[in-house]
Amino acid sequence: MIEMNNGSRLGFRRFHPSLCSSARKATIFKHLAGNSSPAEFSLVAALKSLSTSLVSGQQLHAPVLKSGLDISNLFVRNGLINLYSKCGHVDDARRVFASSSLRDTASWNIMLAMHVRARRIEEACDLFDEMPDRDCVSFTTMIMGLAQSGRSGQALSLFRDMVVDGVVPNEVTLASVISACANLRAFLEGRIVHGVAKKCGLDAFVLVATNLVHLYATCTELDEARAIFEGMLSRNAVTWNAMLNGYAKAGRAVDARELFDEMPERDLVSWSTMIDGYLRADQLKEALFAFCEMRQDLCVSPNEVMLVNLVSGCGRVAALREGQQLHAVIVKTGLDCHAFLQSTVIHFYMDCQQIELACLQFSLGNKENISSWNALMAGFVRNGMIDSARRLFDEMTERDVVSWSTLITGYVHHGQSRCALDLFDDMRMAGVEPNEITLLGVLSAVASSGTLEQGEWIHNYIRVSSIPLTDNLTAGLIDMYAKHGSIENALQVFDLVRHHTKSVSPWNAVICGLAMHGHESMSLQVFNDLLKTGIKLNSITFIGVLTACCHAGLVMEGRRHFESMKSKYGIEPNIKHYGCMVDLLGRAGCLEETEQMIESMPIEADVVIWGSLLAACRIHGDVKIGERAAERLARLDGKHGAGRVLLSNIYANAGRWDDVFLVRRAMQQSRFNREPGCSALHSFIDR
Repeated sequence: MIEMNNGSRLGFRRFHPSLCSSARKATIFKHLAGNSSPAEFSLVAALKSLSTSLVSGQQLHAPVLKSGLDISNLFVRNGLINLYSKCGHVDDARRVFASSSLRDTASWNIMLAMHVRARRIEEACDLFDEMPDRDCVSFTTMIMGLAQSGRSGQALSLFRDMVVDGVVPNEVTLASVISACANLRAFLEGRIVHGVAKKCGLDAFVLVATNLVHLYATCTELDEARAIFEGMLSRNAVTWNAMLNGYAKAGRAVDARELFDEMPERDLVSWSTMIDGYLRADQLKEALFAFCEMRQDLCVSPNEVMLVNLVSGCGRVAALREGQQLHAVIVKTGLDCHAFLQSTVIHFYMDCQQIELACLQFSLGNKENISSWNALMAGFVRNGMIDSARRLFDEMTERDVVSWSTLITGYVHHGQSRCALDLFDDMRMAGVEPNEITLLGVLSAVASSGTLEQGEWIHNYIRVSSIPLTDNLTAGLIDMYAKHGSIENALQVFDLVRHHTKSVSPWNAVICGLAMHGHESMSLQVFNDLLKTGIKLNSITFIGVLTACCHAGLVMEGRRHFESMKSKYGIEPNIKHYGCMVDLLGRAGCLEETEQMIESMPIEADVVIWGSLLAACRIHGDVKIGERAAERLARLDGKHGAGRVLLSNIYANAGRWDDVFLVRRAMQQSRFNREPGCSALHSFIDR
């Protein structure tokens, strides 16, 4: 029985949410409006059943206000808060919540969940901090909200607080924390949470186990991910797709296909993941075959992401016919109006050097789509049409940071660093904030033809603007300072990141910078420090190391590092590495060994390599090898005047004046240009 304000008593009436028809709601309103009222839990049930019907809920709210139950009865109050919360009426829910101090933890949790659903995370954090008591639901709601809003680090920190407070997590809590660890690629923290799940006996829950599979797969610990996957008694589609995605992202297309074939059911996500796995493994043919299989199996239209990936894959290998067939699918499915697909098709035709088709696609598309303008401009840049890119840029009525960055980096790649710097000044005048790509392009331009003062200004701009100093930006700054001879500043920038960076780029920049400026010993010492970090080396690392050995005349050490590239680190030497070795051995007078190395190269030696050997022959007076090197140069480039000059000097040093006369007469007859000789080392540095 419920005592009303006027002292009358009302009988208990049973209520079930499923019976809340319009007639039933009218009965409830009548009871409340008159001198009778249903029991409190009947009201709560009614409010709960109306949680997605705002109008009906508001109609019920009015008589509740008259009855005073919104102030005196906690369950009714929570029902009202929940009603407005579920309907997305944040302000109304707040008013009910603030209208009385009658609250319990459930009241706070409803408000907390509402703010999280509305993505008002800052307000949710403030509310959480105000809570007098927090339970598992409170922590779980907040952890989920933080993880889903990209604040995975805060979610992990809050979980630590939860453990310290002695609040026992449930399976949803642990699943959310594991998801946060995956977002951060925090493998060690994820293993700790995995241990907590085992201790609590929650690791067998499908939700928890699925997120563990995702965590380990994301951290490329695929064996552990597979072990958990195999140990699950029950799996859902998300579980299968998580394991499949792990193999696909790692480029393990064979493993992915085996798992894919075992799947009891395949949805669009499964097919998209499998196709993506083939593309990551550079298996375009298999990806296209899977695409055809999918269309027969599902009888559904592909989504935008899948088509973007496939068309981009065709562009990477210039598969024109296949890409055009996909373009036809895009048009047929009506997706050609989508901005991202429009720009992808333009990129594809530009990658295939089909300039006219790319321009046609642009002209037929939506001109209000700025990404299409950017795609066409980027295509002009990639195809060496920098003037066309500039004309298109000037025609744009609207430009974003991508537009500016594309043209700036285009100028840099085409050796027009001064134009890049001028355009960067225009960008600043237009009030467009640069991004990382812009700054990398500008730093490269400054390194090539700018001044140290300009480089220092950009460095200061990065600091003042609180732009995150990424590994690439760090490497760009080091390279810029090194090329301007400011080794001290380069080392200061490197010291900011050397103890926490997981990328080899900053290390490469400082190793190469030191090697090129006469600090060979320091360069090799930094390389030894790099080896202790366990960071994976790449081909650029060894260019710096071999350069240092070359400048220091360290033949034995240079040979050792060159041989270790493939045998120890699995890095195939390219033309630049061979150029370093030719320089190193040539300077040391090991001319026969140098010639043998060139002849045994798995790639054809270019004019720079043979020119470097010829220059070494002049220094050491080896006429025979010099003649052979000059002959090979002539085969590669009949107009290579510098080679004839070097051969003439070799003959002169040997006192073979008749040969000098013959060479110089041939030069005059052919009007060769006397280009100064250069080593392979300087050639690749200037590229």
